[in-house]
Amino acid sequence: MKRVSAVLALAIASAFAQAAVTQTTRYVIISENNGKQMGEQVVENHDDGLTKVRFIYKDNGRGPELTEEFRLGADRTMTAYHVKGNSTFGAVVDEKFERNGGQASWVSTTEKGAREVRGPALYVPLNSSFEVASRAISALAAAPGRSLPLLPSGTLTHKVLDEMEVSGPGGKKQSVELIAQTGIGLSPQFMWATKGAQPELFAVVVPGVFVAAVDGWQGNGKALAERQKKAEAQMLNDLAAKLQHPLQGLTVVKNARIFDSNKGSVGAPSDVYVLRGRISAILPAGAPVRGAVNEIDAAGRIMLPGLYDMHAHLGRWEGALHVAAGVTTLRDLGNDNAQLQMMIDETAGGKLLAPQIVPTGFLEGESQYSSNGGFVVKTLEQSKRAIDWYAGHGYPQLKIYNSFPKEILKETVAYAHLRGMRVSGHVPAGLRAQEALDAGYDELQHINQVMLNFLFKPGVETRSLERFYLPAEKVAGLDFNSKAVKDFVATLKKKQIVVDPTLATFAFLKQKDGDVNEPWAAVKDNMPPDVARGFHVGTMKIADAATQARYEKSYAKMVQFVGTLHKAGVPIVAGTDDLAGFTLHSELALLVKAGLTPAEAIQVATRNGARYTRTSADRGSIETGKLADLVLVDGDPTKNIEDLRKVAAVITRGHIIYPKEVDQALGIKPFVEQVPLVKPLEAVPANIAGSNEGMLRQIGAIGRKHD
Repeated sequence: MKRVSAVLALAIASAFAQAAVTQTTRYVIISENNGKQMGEQVVENHDDGLTKVRFIYKDNGRGPELTEEFRLGADRTMTAYHVKGNSTFGAVVDEKFERNGGQASWVSTTEKGAREVRGPALYVPLNSSFEVASRAISALAAAPGRSLPLLPSGTLTHKVLDEMEVSGPGGKKQSVELIAQTGIGLSPQFMWATKGAQPELFAVVVPGVFVAAVDGWQGNGKALAERQKKAEAQMLNDLAAKLQHPLQGLTVVKNARIFDSNKGSVGAPSDVYVLRGRISAILPAGAPVRGAVNEIDAAGRIMLPGLYDMHAHLGRWEGALHVAAGVTTLRDLGNDNAQLQMMIDETAGGKLLAPQIVPTGFLEGESQYSSNGGFVVKTLEQSKRAIDWYAGHGYPQLKIYNSFPKEILKETVAYAHLRGMRVSGHVPAGLRAQEALDAGYDELQHINQVMLNFLFKPGVETRSLERFYLPAEKVAGLDFNSKAVKDFVATLKKKQIVVDPTLATFAFLKQKDGDVNEPWAAVKDNMPPDVARGFHVGTMKIADAATQARYEKSYAKMVQFVGTLHKAGVPIVAGTDDLAGFTLHSELALLVKAGLTPAEAIQVATRNGARYTRTSADRGSIETGKLADLVLVDGDPTKNIEDLRKVAAVITRGHIIYPKEVDQALGIKPFVEQVPLVKPLEAVPANIAGSNEGMLRQIGAIGRKHD
């Protein structure tokens, strides 16, 4: 009888709960590349004012899973909010916000805070679903000037950029608006919203990545993406025009101390002449100036060749941050093919402020863990067709990913080599790094993929989060003097296998909630408040102090191992795979921590970058005839690598860019205040060759020296 009563009570409670839900909205998240579902968001609005959200997103074997509950006030902003779950890499999420009258308070695994508040204000959770953005759209639509203060700090605004009609189930049609929100992060956030007195989220489109749309309406994804890309293009074109200053005619950069990336040393002050994006002459400082129409006084600053970021997945809004950090060449290691081609064209045409892109073809296999960029293949014939496409579009390298079929690996690598491409990547599931080298790899990406060579055992799923947790757990106890380790290092050296360790990215392995992770400590005070706040959020699920200590030791040994590779003669390149621009400086600082000198670390980011992108003929060093990709830096990064963050000016593609202006445009506190300005000079007639015979002999000698 008791059991029957309990079952009846449960049924009644369930029926009541269902009756309390007044509306359920489901969003599906699909790959924009291949239409594969990557997640969903289910929103339940209850008749007592409570909203419940279930959110899940998975790509590449990882992603957040969240449950939320919140209530709104009369001004459409949240008065209570609670989110629980796990972040992308498994860290525990548990965050609460509450507002009682004029007092707001919040607490999470990372922080605890409170503030007095007057009037409407939007709380920004550290981890949340799209529904939080949806409610912000509604609140901003009702706010004067479409602007509201943020909690803990900042201001959010939104602007309508476009409108289009979309079609849904049963022939239904409606109009939706493209909104750009600014005030959170380092770039605008784009969303499509319904129209009306209380607009709400209709879709989120990340071109080339995914479309999250109301279920039944996701078929509009490609049309929404195209309209959004055009609207973004106009904003980015305006930004590029504002921040790129063309150097018209012959320009001389006077009194610069040139870093020789081949020798790893700084030379005597020189004057460097730039014409149409190339170095036309290098003379001793103080030599008579003839023919230049512009002058830039470097005032004794160090001049570096443009830096290389050898591991990025470029987004259109990230290019300016890369350039401001001195990155003039970027190797893209996997992107939506159409999106990447578009960015290459936009950059070449001056419509997008970004480094010159060296594209890498992305090749993945089908599985529940697949990453959805580039080409996803099953057969050798499909692999060859993908490689043909990449080779035909000028890609010098192929990147193979986690789920690639190991049965066709060797033949695929051989075919890529036949088409003149280098081959790198992750190690396909079921293999060790040594087996990838045996198949013909030229390069390995990520320090965890290297360490898994010694930790992998059959049955371990290296496409799941285990590829992060296993190295964090086990590298601490790995003996670098063991025969297995020494033999592997010897193989890397003998075959000259390049290692792209991305150490700064993998610092997340040991970050504790509340602490600022090592790569961001030097930049946090320059960042907008909401970005700096995110630096305190841990990534991994770290159960206790003993686990924390073990993960810290493992990461320290990974850094040490990169130093071991360098000393052994294994080529290292500097890649990031994280926050644009700033991460490269942190990567080089970690290379110094691993045992490289600051000058050697800069060589890695210049000479090695050029060598392993096959661009040494025109980049990677400062020489007459090469591209004028030049970086002026305050201080001396060859002695203190942290001075590399003090980029005063960047010259590339015939333009000068001031990082100070980029920083100010993106809400960042500049790292350099005084910049070397362009000073117009009186033009000198062209028929003065006789009076410049000595100078012309010098130019000729320098040119012959570098032939």
